[in-house]
Amino acid sequence: MKRAFSNPIGFTPLPVTIISSLVYTALFVALVVMHLVVPSAPRSPTPISGVNLTEAWLDLQYISGGFHPYNSRRNDETRDWLLRRIERILAESTRGFMFDRSRYLHDDLFRASVAKQSPAVVFSDVTSNVTFSSEGKKLSEPGLSVYFEGTNIIVYIRGSEDGDGDWWTTGQEPPEKGGVLVNAHYDSVSTGYGASDDGVGVVTILQLMKYFTSEGHKHKPKKGIVALFNNGEEDYLNGAQAFRKHPLSKFPKTFLNLEGAGAGGRAVMFRSTDTEVTKAYQKSEHPFASVLSGDAFKRGIIKSETDYRVFTERLGLRGLDVAFFEPRASYHTDRDDAKHTSIDSVWHMLSAAIPTLEALSSDSQSFDGKGSDSVWFDLFGQILAVFKLRILFALSITLLIVAPLTLIIIGTVLYKVDKLYIFGRKKQVQRGEGDESILLHGWKGFFQYPLLVVLASAAVIGLAFLVVKLNPYIVYSSPYAVWSMMLSAWFFVAWFVSCAADFLRPSALTRLYSLLWLSFVSWIILLGVTVLEKRENIAGGYFLVFYFAAIFLATTIAFLESFSLPRKSEDAEEVSPSDDGRNPSRGSQSISSGQRLARSSEEQQRPDNTNEEQPAGEDEEATETTSLLRHDRQTTFAHYRHQNPDTNEAEAIDEGKERKVYLGEQAWSWSLLTWPWLLQFLLLSIIPIILTGEVALFFTSSVYQTLADGSSVMLPYFAIAIFTILLLIPVSPFIHRYTYHIPIFLLLVFIGTLIYNLVAFPFSANNRLKVYFDQRVDLDTGINTVSLTGIKDGSFLQDIAASLPSTAGQEIVCIDSTLRTGLQQCSWHGLPPKVVPSPPPGLGIPPQFGYADWLSFNVSRTTNTTRNEVHVTLFGKNTRACKIEFDSPISDFDVKGAAPEERSEKVPKEGSKEIRLWSRTWGKPWHVRVHWGDEESSIPVDMKKQQRKRQGLNGRVVCLWSDANDSGVIPALDEAWKFVPAWVAISKAKDGLVEGSKSFLT
Repeated sequence: MKRAFSNPIGFTPLPVTIISSLVYTALFVALVVMHLVVPSAPRSPTPISGVNLTEAWLDLQYISGGFHPYNSRRNDETRDWLLRRIERILAESTRGFMFDRSRYLHDDLFRASVAKQSPAVVFSDVTSNVTFSSEGKKLSEPGLSVYFEGTNIIVYIRGSEDGDGDWWTTGQEPPEKGGVLVNAHYDSVSTGYGASDDGVGVVTILQLMKYFTSEGHKHKPKKGIVALFNNGEEDYLNGAQAFRKHPLSKFPKTFLNLEGAGAGGRAVMFRSTDTEVTKAYQKSEHPFASVLSGDAFKRGIIKSETDYRVFTERLGLRGLDVAFFEPRASYHTDRDDAKHTSIDSVWHMLSAAIPTLEALSSDSQSFDGKGSDSVWFDLFGQILAVFKLRILFALSITLLIVAPLTLIIIGTVLYKVDKLYIFGRKKQVQRGEGDESILLHGWKGFFQYPLLVVLASAAVIGLAFLVVKLNPYIVYSSPYAVWSMMLSAWFFVAWFVSCAADFLRPSALTRLYSLLWLSFVSWIILLGVTVLEKRENIAGGYFLVFYFAAIFLATTIAFLESFSLPRKSEDAEEVSPSDDGRNPSRGSQSISSGQRLARSSEEQQRPDNTNEEQPAGEDEEATETTSLLRHDRQTTFAHYRHQNPDTNEAEAIDEGKERKVYLGEQAWSWSLLTWPWLLQFLLLSIIPIILTGEVALFFTSSVYQTLADGSSVMLPYFAIAIFTILLLIPVSPFIHRYTYHIPIFLLLVFIGTLIYNLVAFPFSANNRLKVYFDQRVDLDTGINTVSLTGIKDGSFLQDIAASLPSTAGQEIVCIDSTLRTGLQQCSWHGLPPKVVPSPPPGLGIPPQFGYADWLSFNVSRTTNTTRNEVHVTLFGKNTRACKIEFDSPISDFDVKGAAPEERSEKVPKEGSKEIRLWSRTWGKPWHVRVHWGDEESSIPVDMKKQQRKRQGLNGRVVCLWSDANDSGVIPALDEAWKFVPAWVAISKAKDGLVEGSKSFLT
């Protein structure tokens, strides 16, 4: 046992196993804890002057006290509360702010006289309206059009460099340097309370207002700040679109958008326009960011959108998107409430927003034009790395050129000094009788590493296919069980293959060959990453650049380590003449003068030859270096003798070298240093594992619960498999030195997690399967259909539908969903909704007898024109959201009272098949003029009129009801919430929970 501990960092099993295991455990634990644990909020309710966390938490509890979609009475209450709350904050923190109530009481936004030096001005915008359109899913398909009447609340906090005056009312240009926009939306979806989406963003802005307007001007910004509380984001980013029509939209040049797509957790900076604005986020107390998400949005991999898109594409601003992103299963459900978030999450967003907004508002740059593409990522939530993409590209190019050249130069020098043992098969030595070829076995170990990686990687990819085949949704509730299965499987297979290969063909070059293979493969990967950086401006491969750099440095050290080897000629000279036999560790015979020399029969038959060949120290206690076949595997120098007349001296020299050679490896490896492996391992592990681990956790956390949205089932498993390979590659060059203890333990982990992943139920009360509810009522026929939309595989959706009492005895019809790709929709005759006040219950009149009164409309066609034109008048009771659907695309339309818009703004190139109408008032009638057909034709006018008479326009008028705050209004939804299994969550499928429609013909 003495030799086992003689070098605590030697390249022997015990040090390798202990050190590498401790490093991996420490890094993995730190990464997971950092990812899962939200930094604690300060105990003091006022951690910063001008900020009150207790107030913020109480505000959040009010905002998330009920569903408040745009099309709900609760939304109006939330807006009124916000106006009062803003007034109170500004009254307490500053003097002389302007809050002209006549502006929002009389819809007279632009005529109000504003005090020229008021530090804050509040705008209750109830006049802005906007018409815009969106392309179809495919460029060749018609899109849709939207008319929206905004109810945004805007607060302007005057900057010290803004100057006095009310330029927004006089038509003057805003200050040249511009200002900063901070945005959150105060509406929620109809099935979610909106705590994280976007209540935390709203209360954050309230505290930002308090901070920047505190009396004494301690935090007064240099550039003005526009705080936008927009309404209608959930329906089609409508609130941000309406902001475009407000005069203050011309003032900001940068923005900070606060959003939510989960329930609690950490707020991630997941999108940025450029390097310059990203640097403002560097001062966050606990930065959490990854440029990988920005690339995913850029390439269309992530389909959902935020107001960021409007600010960048329509207003040309530069800025940041910060949002909560998990758990996705709680997004847009009844668990997006204050109970399932925390004050820690509020503080995480607020503590990031304050320094970011301070940096943007104090920056002397004008932020005109486009910024530079950037790379950004955090390190353990403590440091944010930000640099330009062109720097990453320059680094990538440098590594692509310098790395192979450096290795070639070192290899050339090794060859010149006769120490290049890799790829070395034999060495010619001059003997008295002629040249003799001494085999060096430099090729031993060359093919072990690719075999190891291929088999281990095939195992985890095969596991991915196996789980997808047998239990595809287990990752939805148990992602860490899948991680554990993949990691343990790859490690065990790699260890087993490496040990088997090392036993059959032990080689001192295994580590060097492993690093060479890694360098070759990672160089090819880096080449692809570099091409993406240049051509597509993709920065998400940054971690692979640093990964390659680490491999290059480790490989360089391994090459330099070869300088400690003896010259090949010197080693060959030590091989004894033919009468002394050959060393079996070399596994060859030397060739002299064309004759094969073998051990003499006399030597083989000598009784004392056994003792002579017995390895030194055989009687010592076995250690981790002892061969499993101790008496069968001969040690390296058993038959080697230097040509020295003093035999005893030669034996002493050989025995000293022999003790430095690991069992069965090449004899010349006795002089290799034993400690460089540790430096190589630390280079390969620390930075690559941290960077790759953070990306792996962020990416898989972003996608593993998107399966309920129709995303690819294979994606999370394939991602985990790929990241498993990347995370364990750093230990692979050293894995053949591992003892059996940890691999056997991981084998047991693999068996347990494999069984669990194959047989466990994939959903739970804490990780509920999301299904999407909608109810459609044909007001012409009285047909009432309820639908749930969800995953296709298995019978989950059918079982959920069958659990509802109203489906008993009914046929549940399931088809592919037309709303959400990759999902199916199951429908049945539902409970009648009561979204419109019905006859008193005592009269015994069923609700469906009042369907016809829900919606009234009139469609009249104009015949005295060369254009196809109809006038549609539409009115819905107890709603402020309707739409008109067309069987064929329209080419133009106008809504009475709408602000002027270019035709290209209102209708996409391929036309619209739907016009969505949103009013700020309840029960408002819409008057819409619609055009369709070929208006640019060269057909004569008289003939054109005749053709118009034959071209009709058919469709449906639809009104939406989205208010589920009162029980009994939508009985089918109440039933679903009450009776679905505990592992199911209900979300909305459309803008309206209930849609009532009537058809029309022209």
